[in-house]
Amino acid sequence: MITPAFELSQDPDFLTIIIEVPYARASEFDLYFEGEDFKFYSKPYFLRLTLPGRIVEDGREKASYNADKRTLTIRLPKESPGQYFEGLDMVTSLLAPKKSRSAKHLVEEIGASAALSEEEEEEEFEWEIEQTPYEETAESFPPLQYCYGFGNLRSGVFQRLQDELSDVVDIKDPDKTPVCERRKKRLAAEAAKFDPDHYLADSFEDEAIQHVLKYKPWWVEAHEKMTALQGKSHQKHDSNTLVVFTEEEKEQLRRFTNKSYLLDKRSRHHVYLSLIDILLAYCYDICVNEGDQNVESSWNVRKLSATLCWLECFYDIHDVLVCFGRRVLCYPLHRHFDLVTRALNDTVMILQLGRAAVLKCLLDIHKIFRESDPAYLLNDLFITDYCVWIQKTKSKKLAALSESLQKTTLAKSHLGFELEELEAAARLVQEEERQLKAAAAVSRQQLPSSESETSDSEESSSTSSETEGSDSDEQESSAGEDGKINSSQGVLQEEGTAPLIDCNGLRQDANTSMVEYK
Repeated sequence: MITPAFELSQDPDFLTIIIEVPYARASEFDLYFEGEDFKFYSKPYFLRLTLPGRIVEDGREKASYNADKRTLTIRLPKESPGQYFEGLDMVTSLLAPKKSRSAKHLVEEIGASAALSEEEEEEEFEWEIEQTPYEETAESFPPLQYCYGFGNLRSGVFQRLQDELSDVVDIKDPDKTPVCERRKKRLAAEAAKFDPDHYLADSFEDEAIQHVLKYKPWWVEAHEKMTALQGKSHQKHDSNTLVVFTEEEKEQLRRFTNKSYLLDKRSRHHVYLSLIDILLAYCYDICVNEGDQNVESSWNVRKLSATLCWLECFYDIHDVLVCFGRRVLCYPLHRHFDLVTRALNDTVMILQLGRAAVLKCLLDIHKIFRESDPAYLLNDLFITDYCVWIQKTKSKKLAALSESLQKTTLAKSHLGFELEELEAAARLVQEEERQLKAAAAVSRQQLPSSESETSDSEESSSTSSETEGSDSDEQESSAGEDGKINSSQGVLQEEGTAPLIDCNGLRQDANTSMVEYK
């Protein structure tokens, strides 16, 4: 059986299901619906959905077939008119059979309930409380075996795929490295990688960075629409009007296998915090590439996310932001604190848009890694599970998470690189250079007047020489006419061409010292 492409929408009284059946006979199909169950069969297609609300058969149901589009449209009445069905775009969750939602976990902790109760599922996380780092003991895991991946549910993967995963993550031999040791090594690697010159160059010559900061990704417009709708009405709106999945994304959702995850409170806390870390890295890549992903996108996302690169486990939101800020200033091409702030604001908007927006971003990350070798292994460790898990997450938990993230502040002083001191020193150097340039400019302005005086002196000397030369010529001409020049007169004339100094050391003009003999 083939699962057909489909989409759901709603109005206050009806649920509408559109099914694409290009190779089926429109006259031959079976339809069953009752309560939360919906089943459709038309060879070779079979579709079974578990709906988020109840529907009824009361004579108002209707089905129509569009021969041009080869689609079947089914309108089903809601049991409670006006009820809002949440999560109609969570395809993987809708495809799950009803029994899987209430099935007990196969792994049971002795002395505890086998399945998570509804009270636990509805429990609100206290995001602001101080967290105590988890102390790993010999009893926590099997000997020399540590966990990682989504919810820390994986282990032993790196032993089997060491060659492939060594190019994906920075941590070496994570199966034998506890979380506390991973963090120490990560901090040491970041400290060694930080380049003050690169950071200062990007901070003070940031034309390119200011340009990319002006880019607005799709969630900015969607968030503006959501804000406008909330301003007009306090009623909920269908997420399909704000976040729309492409056909490729819908197909990917149909391919995922529905799973149930056995997560305790601490594990769920880590999962939410790691989600923030991954979204921050994704938002950075979208911003610097202005939405046009390239071959570096896979590297950017996994390198800036310590969850993916170092298999890090976080204990509070501020810890996530500090880690992300440090990595932005250490590794990518553009290392600017404003890019950290921008990624933070974008992540808040995505979380406020709800799980549909988060799922759309995760699907994009899944595609980036799927097309990158060997980064696709990160999908198996993290992203695929996130795509399935997020579809069952309560929207109010994401709203609480976004609110806490928005309240968390991050300053340059928190990152540990003495950024403010570096910038202050750079400003002093800039001020000294500015003063030197100003002094040089003043010197250049004074230089022409000095050159003018020198030029006038040279012109005066030249004029005097020309005058003496002309007088000499006239004398020679006169002597030539008379033909009477004795040797004594010639000697006196030669001496008269040089300046004379009297006994008092005063200079006498040559013309005044010449004597004429007849």
